[in-house]
Amino acid sequence: MHSEGISVSVSDEAPGTEAAIPGATPDTAPTRGRGPVVAALMMGMALAALDGTIVSTAVPQIVGDLGGFAVFSWLFSGYLLAVTVTLPVYGKLSDTFGRKPVLVAGVIVFLTGSVLCAFAWNMAALIAFRIVQGLGGGALQGTVQTIAADLYPLKERPKIQAKLSTVWAVSAVAGPALGGLLATYADWRWIFLINVPVGAVALYLVVRHFTEPARPEPATRPRIDWAGALCVFATGALLLTALVQGGVAWPWLSAPSLALLAGSAALAALTVYVERRAAEPVIPGWVWRRRTIAAVNLALGGLGLLMVAPTVFLPTYAQSVLGLNPTAAGFVLSVMTLSWPLSAALSSHVYTRIGFRNSAITGIALAALILAVFPLLPFPGQAWQPALLMLLLGGALGLFQLPLIIGVQSTVGWAERGTTTASVLFCRQVGQSVGAALFGAIANATLAARLTHAPMPGLPGDLDSVSHALQHPAALTADAADYLRRAVASAVGHVYIGAAIAAVLSLLVLLLLAPRRFPVLAEHSKGQEETP
Repeated sequence: MHSEGISVSVSDEAPGTEAAIPGATPDTAPTRGRGPVVAALMMGMALAALDGTIVSTAVPQIVGDLGGFAVFSWLFSGYLLAVTVTLPVYGKLSDTFGRKPVLVAGVIVFLTGSVLCAFAWNMAALIAFRIVQGLGGGALQGTVQTIAADLYPLKERPKIQAKLSTVWAVSAVAGPALGGLLATYADWRWIFLINVPVGAVALYLVVRHFTEPARPEPATRPRIDWAGALCVFATGALLLTALVQGGVAWPWLSAPSLALLAGSAALAALTVYVERRAAEPVIPGWVWRRRTIAAVNLALGGLGLLMVAPTVFLPTYAQSVLGLNPTAAGFVLSVMTLSWPLSAALSSHVYTRIGFRNSAITGIALAALILAVFPLLPFPGQAWQPALLMLLLGGALGLFQLPLIIGVQSTVGWAERGTTTASVLFCRQVGQSVGAALFGAIANATLAARLTHAPMPGLPGDLDSVSHALQHPAALTADAADYLRRAVASAVGHVYIGAAIAAVLSLLVLLLLAPRRFPVLAEHSKGQEETP
């Protein structure tokens, strides 16, 4: 069946392995016995997703045991840095040496980091071991997504991607609750030890059941671009450190921020120079020369940017403005995790009719409208109002993200899919880091302006202090509390306006840069010649 909006021929714009060696490398792995491998992928995704959030509610217990309150934010920043900057490296390694060895190595490194975290003796050691965890988490995130595309032909990929989206969404919401329970009723060290049995089962299933399709021996021995990998790692580390810590650990225009930004710019230039000269670069130039991949990278970078609004600022809004407890505030956000996987699973019925690009355009246009409505909610409002918006936002973003990921993975052959998938995830992670820094600055600037003109003295001066004061209002008058709630609502409203602008930018990228029809490669595996 030939669908309007989806091209099934091999395009000159995106040549893949199948074009060079017809039939030599199946586009998808054998379909028998996929169940255990899918279970392993879901467990691997759960490990990576949980460890991004599970520590958050256990921070008081960890700090009380180990100390280091001044640097505890690096428990999150260090993990995020390590995951983000290693994604391109693991993507290239999986294309060069295969998915299985990279995934196995990633699980082992992740579990090693988890065990080390459980036995950390001070905050510095715990932060260092969290970075080790992140080095394994980068392999888990990128390789799991790539194997999922290898296992399933184009028309079946929404099923596995919807499963992975569900795992990610549930883990992101359940992580803080699970961390709090373990820290309260057991010991915070179990937050890390619980990874061991889950990871061990995933490792066994991958080793026992996952067999990659045979590939022809390369004419020359593959070479690892260690210099490029080091440059990518160093550039990403400096840039993300500047974005994560700027405005928090030091002012934006201070010497540390300016030095880190200047250093990351210089290293970025060095990375481009090194990668142009490398025989097999970690980030090949074709990732940005091909319109489809470049457009998807930029569009999903915008997704990372806009997602900061609901995931970071909505819980603060729900607690500070609506007066909800943390559990109820989490529910307001969690409804998005119900509609997102469902929308993603059903998106194939849309993109098989109107194409990947038009499906994503529809989803992000709806998301922009929904985000723009948030500042118009009444004050103080009811919990169901932002919850309804998040339910609709999840549906819109499921229709936006999944067609882009499936579409871009389908434009490349096996030997380029790992690099392509990693570049998409890398851009989304960087977008999230930029969004956290940018929207944090917007929220604090709005609050500062409101508090400067406050009709009463002695009010707190930043978002964290305001949220804390509203959760413990004994020292506040009714008028002061009401003024602070309105200030928080205004600050979060401005963040959502910024998120709507990010959605519009993603929309413009798709309209102006993405091709009308994604150049999907014909699949060569037996029984998989048809595309939807």
